[in-house]
Amino acid sequence: MLLSNNILLALTTTATALPNALPPTKRSAAPAPAFSWPSWPGFPVGGGGGGGSGSGSGGSSGGGFGGTGSNTANDVSNKAPCKAITVIFARGTSESGNIGSVIGPPLLKSLQAKVGASDVNYQGVPYPANAAGNSQQGGTGGPLMVSLVQQALQQCPSTKIVLSGYSQGGLVVHKAAQSLSATPPAAAVIFGDPQNGQSVANVPAADLKEFCAQGDGVCGTPRTFSITSAHLSYGKNADEAAAFIASVTGVS
Repeated sequence: MLLSNNILLALTTTATALPNALPPTKRSAAPAPAFSWPSWPGFPVGGGGGGGSGSGSGGSSGGGFGGTGSNTANDVSNKAPCKAITVIFARGTSESGNIGSVIGPPLLKSLQAKVGASDVNYQGVPYPANAAGNSQQGGTGGPLMVSLVQQALQQCPSTKIVLSGYSQGGLVVHKAAQSLSATPPAAAVIFGDPQNGQSVANVPAADLKEFCAQGDGVCGTPRTFSITSAHLSYGKNADEAAAFIASVTGVS
């Protein structure tokens, strides 16, 4: 079932409300307001711009809560040499660059370690990733992700396409996949997905991996859409996600 209009309205109207949070070790136990980003040191609040710049995977510096490495990857748009796997990644609301910091960079690092950097191209989706985008259920980023998939396959027809996204980026994956019946991706991997529990069009269940941390109200039950530490914890799943991608694509 799609998110109700009331939930979507709550996502849009409250996503930019910032609590006066202290560092994680000193935070109050009071629950976070619905879908509000905590102002913990280093967390990329309000940075969701158009996708940054850079050359190839990890083209510009960045980082933030829970993640390591650059916040930008442009292998497809920069026409990097063809590689066995091409990951098209959509970051979460307000994350900076075009792959953010929570899981985008850690996934790239783990996948390169798993199969070798010579077998991985990585591209972020340069969509706004702003609060208003939640109500559009991937409508702003989905077409851009489709365009990047088409460009990747035009440049490298034999590459295995993997769609991936975090938080609002999960909505982008769901939206994009609906338009990929002619060129279905090899796999999809989503973290903290607001539509967790729904299938991804043109991706068999065996080729879909959803990560939903215990206590994450964005993807779990009850679906509170509160941003807690659980929703920011997906960097720890990078190795497991990379192993899944390697297995499904047959690249090792």
